[in-house]
Amino acid sequence: MDIKAVGSVPSRRAPSDWFTGTVWQDPIIEAPAPARLQAVAVRFEPGARTAWHTHPLGQTLHVVSGLGLVQVWGEPLREIKAGDTVWIPPGEKHWHGAGPSTTMVHIAMQEMLDGKSAEWMEKVSDTQYSGGT
Repeated sequence: MDIKAVGSVPSRRAPSDWFTGTVWQDPIIEAPAPARLQAVAVRFEPGARTAWHTHPLGQTLHVVSGLGLVQVWGEPLREIKAGDTVWIPPGEKHWHGAGPSTTMVHIAMQEMLDGKSAEWMEKVSDTQYSGGT
């Protein structure tokens, strides 16, 4: 058993290669092999978002606070809010982030496959973020 005391794992700024805007990550768990679970609390400042990406084994998002946006490639933009849970199937190209004037915090849960939990792609343009194509 391993107990991580609150505050013992520092927050980290999300990498600008994969995110637009200011995003903070607080790791929850990266289970050692043979377990594959990763979970992180992610805080998006207004307008901040991920780049387009996929997950080899899917991803679950649980919104803890605020109002955000999520989109699957080729589908309409969707609003998510505190209490919502989103399941993204394996290989589905998507992005998620805060609304334009609100923060959003979610817990992101995914499993690693062959040491990898995500495939990162191009950044979401301002036009895509605002619901255009």
